Amino acid sequence: MTTLDEPLKKLLGDKTAKALDKHLELRTVGDLVYHFPRRYDERGEHTDIRSLSVGEDVTVLGQVRRATTRPMRQRSGRLLEVLVEDGTGGMLTLTFFNQAWRERDLRPGRWGLFAGKVTEFRGKRQLNGPDYVLLGDEGEASEEIEEFAGALIPVYPAAGSVPTWTIARCVRVVLDTLAPVDDALPATVRAGRGLLPLDTALREIHRPGSREDLQKARRRLKWDEAFAVQLTLVRRKLRATALPARPRPATPAGVLSTFDTRLPYELTEGQRRVGTEIATDLATSHPMHRLLQGEVGSGKTVCALRAMLQVVDTGGQAALLAPTEVLAAQHHRSISALLGPLGRAGELDGDPAGTQVALVTGSLGAAARRAAAAEVASGAAGIVIGTHALLYESVEFNDLGLVVVDEQHRFGVEQRDALRAKADQPPHTLVMTATPIPRTVAMTVYGDLEISILDQLPGGRSPIASHVVPASDKPAFLDRAWRRVREEVDAGHQAYVVCPRIGDGSASDADEPPPDDDGTARRPPLAVTEVAPLLAEGPLHGLRIGVLHGRLPADEKDAVMRTFAAGDLDVLVATTVVEVGVDVPNATVMIVMDADRFGVSQLHQLRGRVGRGSAAGLCLLVTEAVEGSAARERLDAVASTTDGFKLAELDLEQRREGDVLGATQSGRRSHLRLLSLLKDEKLIGEARQEAIDLVSEDPELTAHPLLAQSVALLVDEERAEYLEKG
Repeated sequence: MTTLDEPLKKLLGDKTAKALDKHLELRTVGDLVYHFPRRYDERGEHTDIRSLSVGEDVTVLGQVRRATTRPMRQRSGRLLEVLVEDGTGGMLTLTFFNQAWRERDLRPGRWGLFAGKVTEFRGKRQLNGPDYVLLGDEGEASEEIEEFAGALIPVYPAAGSVPTWTIARCVRVVLDTLAPVDDALPATVRAGRGLLPLDTALREIHRPGSREDLQKARRRLKWDEAFAVQLTLVRRKLRATALPARPRPATPAGVLSTFDTRLPYELTEGQRRVGTEIATDLATSHPMHRLLQGEVGSGKTVCALRAMLQVVDTGGQAALLAPTEVLAAQHHRSISALLGPLGRAGELDGDPAGTQVALVTGSLGAAARRAAAAEVASGAAGIVIGTHALLYESVEFNDLGLVVVDEQHRFGVEQRDALRAKADQPPHTLVMTATPIPRTVAMTVYGDLEISILDQLPGGRSPIASHVVPASDKPAFLDRAWRRVREEVDAGHQAYVVCPRIGDGSASDADEPPPDDDGTARRPPLAVTEVAPLLAEGPLHGLRIGVLHGRLPADEKDAVMRTFAAGDLDVLVATTVVEVGVDVPNATVMIVMDADRFGVSQLHQLRGRVGRGSAAGLCLLVTEAVEGSAARERLDAVASTTDGFKLAELDLEQRREGDVLGATQSGRRSHLRLLSLLKDEKLIGEARQEAIDLVSEDPELTAHPLLAQSVALLVDEERAEYLEKG
């Protein structure tokens, strides 16, 4: 009998084992057994051929309707065309060049699995020279057919030279010799949740007797994935609470209370609630680990500032880590403005009861850097705002009590740890994100953090209208968009124009999506350095146009933002450097060029740059994506709602689960492959509760060594760090 650790070449031979390793990274029996089918087809049921995308590698189950051979027009030889139907009217053409003999096999009525890349010719979807296996009729039999003898036909994630039927045959060989698999899940959990034994589940997922058996197998294996993740996060959370930290309780007559009395507006109910949660955490003797999640413009900065002032009142310092110099400078300006004299202690017009606010970035001149470092080291600067430059050895804190990380997904675990290491004791940590997070993602990816949510917008914020501008279908709409910009400028307002690329051969600032749904090649994304002069010479001639992107020197970036914020520029043509933190209340319109090149959450973030003042905001999403395409549907969804949580659900639907759970971060395969963060909320919640109960009794899983080993296999340390990073 074989075990999960057995190398595949012992069972399958050198050639097959090498192909599985090379194309699918399957090396052991365990790798193959955990290579689950992508889906299950059933003869007579449809594969939905009409949903296939051009360029996609697919395996379809279909029935041959017609097979004809004819001479080729452009060259010598004969072309075999086979028409396959999926049972609902969806048709697919299979083409074979100079292989007329296949017509004897591909007779009308035969069912088969056909694998290849979808192409399109004269409006018809087709597979050129596909691999296939026929499922047998008229008493015929073959080695492959044995794999599909049951009612449900497993279709595996495959590679070109390793089709699904080869994988199915290998799985049969392995399962026939596999010893019963030990079950790491505690028997009490298994019984309490009505879960199959692991050995049964692993066999049933490959060769299910019925849909019901398949569902039970999938549920058990999903449970293993969810439980492993939750055990990892619950244990990390427990370890964090065991660390000592200096309590930073609220001070009755400190800088914070003075700041609150001078605020020119009232805090929202959400801001007060979040403030209480953070204040309570800061007063404890173990480090706070809290995620502050809030819609664009919900007032997270004020919440973070109040937390920083509570720490300053205890004699400590707070550091705010921002991902870009533009955002760090923006935070420095806005926090200094909010504090007023309270942020200028020691200056002529400063309040002696206040503190100082220091800015530390990599582009500071030598003299400014020395001055900032001295303020930080002495403790005079109670609030320190900076970029990665805060991590340099030359930056030393007097008493670092709180680390605030803005847009934390842009930082690695080691970077945040480097900043925390500058404190004598573990500091309190507050991480912020303006990207709405579905509950299951929060429970899974941020499961080791306490979560605060700001779900209200401060009073005075204006609504934002969003519209899709189909540039290729209706060019007049784009002309109207530029006229709209002029109208806003004439009314005394300002505008953003956002492009996905800097230009001059630079890489795109947005992730490059796949080709259009029809498979046509795409032109390069529009670039800031190309669009800005075209606008200045064309539809926006005469307006004051500025340019902002990541390759500009830091002082130039800051100067451009200051000029725009002061109202001395009418239009800012920029990349996504304006995505977060930029606050110009007078900006009322944003035009996003090539909007389909951006993700859903990114578009939502960008849109939040307008409508920040008393005038209504307008966001126009310009695209060449045709109506009915997936890209166009995504943009229509963004335009239809400003509810970030709805959009986060949409974003999650369109991303692979592995991207969320870290499967692609390490460049290696992940065994987290069945769990759906969108559909398995209840299961993840149950797994979390069981993890909390188990870890409270056995923090190190000493009594469950097999479970500890299983968790390490499913969520290795590198992936565990990714889960912490988010």
